[in-house]
Amino acid sequence: MKSNSTPSPAENLSFSRDDFAKALEAQSYGFEKGQIVRGKVYEYASDGAFIDIGGKSPAFLPAREASLQGITDLSVLLPLQSERDFLIIREQDAEGQVTVSVKQLEIKEKWDRLNELQDSSQSVQVRVSGVNKGGVTVDVEGLRGFIPRSHLLDRNNLEDLIGQALTATFIELDQSRGKLVLSQRLASQSARFSEIELTQLVEGTISSIKPFGLFVDLGGTSGLLHIKQISQNYIESLTNLFQVGQPIKAVVVNLDEGKSRISLSTKVLENYPGEMLENMAEVMESAEARAQRARKNLLGS
Repeated sequence: MKSNSTPSPAENLSFSRDDFAKALEAQSYGFEKGQIVRGKVYEYASDGAFIDIGGKSPAFLPAREASLQGITDLSVLLPLQSERDFLIIREQDAEGQVTVSVKQLEIKEKWDRLNELQDSSQSVQVRVSGVNKGGVTVDVEGLRGFIPRSHLLDRNNLEDLIGQALTATFIELDQSRGKLVLSQRLASQSARFSEIELTQLVEGTISSIKPFGLFVDLGGTSGLLHIKQISQNYIESLTNLFQVGQPIKAVVVNLDEGKSRISLSTKVLENYPGEMLENMAEVMESAEARAQRARKNLLGS
């Protein structure tokens, strides 16, 4: 004969506290180093704070990892029950506790932003923080960077640059090695290049003379006046006609933005073949009017 009695609650309890503890112990929360997690400030400690990230144990935030700015008062920076993202910098210990950081997350976000700027070929504002034998150290949005002396516009008075804001572009960006190298010179060239247009009359000074042509300093960038673009007539020797530091006007006949190359011509300013060789002063003096004519010819209008 079957019993119709209902089992007691104790008889229904097939999952004991010990079983629950073992199940909790076996539970994997999937927390890994490098992972970004959402957490809430749970409790302060003498050397940091405990953060509830929904794990077996609260995560620990060391005070030194609370901010990139070095703020020590956690109650101001991270009030109790406040919620934000944290970066796991140490995986679970025997108690299931992970170590998290706000500082390293901020650093990661800054590197990510700089990588985006580099990918889009954008410049960045930096502030000179120090000087060494090879160049200057700079603050790049809270990160430490370096500009070699050869990539500065003013290479002689480095001490005078301390505290100054400079516009620079990236040469090398390597987060794994903490290497952040920039160039003020290339940023200046890029900015100047963007201001120059095809058929524009530009004025500069001859910075060097080569057998194949003249390099012209255009104030932040350089253009090449090839020997075949100087005159319609043959030129035997450039050093007999020009000297370094000499001012010169020329028309932009080609722009290669990918290689930052500017090709110049004075040949298009001549009224007759050889005028640049016979009467250069006159060509330079009336260059503006001559450039108007040259522009129409170059553009085919």
